[in-house]
Amino acid sequence: MEAFWSKDESPWYARTLEFASRHLRDSEPAAEAWRNAGAFGLLGLMAPEALGGSGLDASASVQVMEALGQGCTSLGLPFAFAAHAFACVVPVMEFAEPELRDSAVPKLATGEWVGANAITESGAGSDVYALRTKARRDGDDYLIDGVKSYVTNGILADVAVVYARSGEADGYLGISAFLVNLRTAGVHIGPPLRKVGLERATICSISFESCRVPARCRLGAEGQGAAIFERSMGWERACLFGIYVGAMQRQLDSCVTRANERIQGDAPIGSYQAISHRIADMKLRLEASRLLLRRACWLLSRGEANVIDIALAKLAVSEAAVQSGLDTMQIFGGDAMMLETGVSVGLLDALPSRIFSGTSEIQRNVIASELGLREPRRRLKR
Repeated sequence: MEAFWSKDESPWYARTLEFASRHLRDSEPAAEAWRNAGAFGLLGLMAPEALGGSGLDASASVQVMEALGQGCTSLGLPFAFAAHAFACVVPVMEFAEPELRDSAVPKLATGEWVGANAITESGAGSDVYALRTKARRDGDDYLIDGVKSYVTNGILADVAVVYARSGEADGYLGISAFLVNLRTAGVHIGPPLRKVGLERATICSISFESCRVPARCRLGAEGQGAAIFERSMGWERACLFGIYVGAMQRQLDSCVTRANERIQGDAPIGSYQAISHRIADMKLRLEASRLLLRRACWLLSRGEANVIDIALAKLAVSEAAVQSGLDTMQIFGGDAMMLETGVSVGLLDALPSRIFSGTSEIQRNVIASELGLREPRRRLKR
């Protein structure tokens, strides 16, 4: 299968790995890192070359993400770039009117603009269709009112894809999507929020108070927002999680080296089954999750991906990433507890992967539903 590529046969993988190790170091200023990423082609991976992008499909994009995860010692910047590319560029590229698409995508692909995705609210996390943010039609514009939580890149972003309830329909058909200039009157950017892991990916809340957005900035038709979000999440859940596969490969390599070099009882610790079996399990989880992810991206590139394929991959990778971080901590022992070694960063960066882009529980719900298991009947309200 084309999905099962070799690193030696992938120029993008090798180039990205070298780029990440040289230009995405933790000491690199954020603004410089974004400029470098735009010039390299990371920010518009799947956008057409005619619009300033790299023109890659999902199979090639996940190669790039894996190389980023392996080449960077922390995953904050790769996560931020991926959120920009998959949750902002994709919906604009695929659903904006031609005039807006041709104007916005080149700016996003080159890094002239930083993009964000604004859907989560305090009462609408896993249940994204319970949005309270509203978009009311006013002539040739919409007026948007509401508050969005946990907006990745919100501090740096120039534009955001904002999802809001419009019209009279409820649930799936009641949501529309808009590309909003965050310098517009009525937009208020909250302070950066402190979080666990992904340190260099900034998040914040954004509030909208009678924010006037031209109707031409709506993505797709009115009421198509839920379908647009699901499409962008398909890309994000499939491709973004390549950074965790790359990180797991980096952790495995470091653990093998540690197990061969660390001596206890006149023997390397890797000679003891307690360590060697743990590393064998790390390898097993890595390869299993890698194959599921590559298969999902291969199917996505062919237009054949089902939600269960992507849910299986996302669930496997995120759960494996957390366990790989725990195993690495255990193998490095006391050294892992020292912040200067950087070992704990892998675990901290992995923890959010079970939450964002749909929690592990949501992925299990999706898988169960696709297998034909019925959901419990909702209790009637009295």
